[in-house]
Amino acid sequence: MTIRNGLAMALVGAAAMTLFVHEASAQGGPGGPPPVTVAKPVVKEIVEQDEFTGRFDAIDSVDLRARVSGYLESVKFRDGQIVREGDLLFVIDKRPYQATFARATAAVNAAQTRVDFAKTDLDRYERLARSGSAPERQLEQARQTFQQAQADIAGLRAELESARLNLSFTEIRSPINGRIGRKLVSEGNLVAADQTLLGSVVSIDPVYFYFDIDERSYIAYTRMAAAGGVPSGRQAGGFEVRGGLLDERDLPRKGRMEFLDNRIDPASGTMRARATFENKDGLLTPGLFGRIAVPGSNPYKAVLIPDEAIQADQDRRFVWVIAEDGTASAKLVRPGPRIDGYRVVRNGLDGSETIVIAGLQRVRPGGKVTPQRVDLPEKR
Repeated sequence: MTIRNGLAMALVGAAAMTLFVHEASAQGGPGGPPPVTVAKPVVKEIVEQDEFTGRFDAIDSVDLRARVSGYLESVKFRDGQIVREGDLLFVIDKRPYQATFARATAAVNAAQTRVDFAKTDLDRYERLARSGSAPERQLEQARQTFQQAQADIAGLRAELESARLNLSFTEIRSPINGRIGRKLVSEGNLVAADQTLLGSVVSIDPVYFYFDIDERSYIAYTRMAAAGGVPSGRQAGGFEVRGGLLDERDLPRKGRMEFLDNRIDPASGTMRARATFENKDGLLTPGLFGRIAVPGSNPYKAVLIPDEAIQADQDRRFVWVIAEDGTASAKLVRPGPRIDGYRVVRNGLDGSETIVIAGLQRVRPGGKVTPQRVDLPEKR
């Protein structure tokens, strides 16, 4: 064996010995029990939250159609822009309606002249009749002529008002605040009254969020509300909920649950519910999927632990509990929903235990560990 080969074998042997000593220390060998991070569970009063998936929808949505026929003269908006109530959007050729309005105005003026003449004639015959200089028949004829003139001008004024309305209808204005889509008709095309769809406007702030509650959850919520716990979705003003888009993990948006349908859908076995959310940033576009969390229990004291402290053994879940002398033992638990970044433990822990939250791969049943204690915050 050469000197070089002997030196190499010595180095390999030293490395193997170092690895053996390290593994022995990790397994509670000559170096002592392996270190693990332990903590007490968080115990506090909570209200469980049930999550549902649904879609955001506009509170108001309006299809824009003209109320008079004519050729489209101009479009006064940019596709997709924000519009305010009363903003001018489309203009239909006004000239035919301006002519009709002018004729109606002239007819009313002429009728007013006839009314004035008939009134003067009636006043004259009334004076003559009082002095006995005019027969009663002439007085009645004058009165009838005046009343007919009044009826004629009333009809012409109605026609004038109709002409004025039709002239105003040549301007299509936004009936709501919101965002308009694209124009569906180009300038120069003939628009049919109440038929041709010109565009649409949807409101953007606030927005609705529609979701479906299964029958079992609906019954549970109703009973809890009757017991004075979880508020009812039908109460005046609703109650606060949290929601967000699918990529918003912590559901940062506050809303109000304020509507429940009046029946269970027999086809799906669900009930439609609705919440309202503010949309100041305009991100909640109608049609987007989202999530909502609604109160799913009455307030109660709960034991909360980190998800990483829970181990799986087939269909069972357990945590490592550390005794005062450092001995580890497995304890079965039944996990619940996530609250404030922790997992609710429905059964198995009372909150007084010390559990392993990091270094679980170093723990063996009945073995000892070196606990390194930390305090869990109220929220993660």
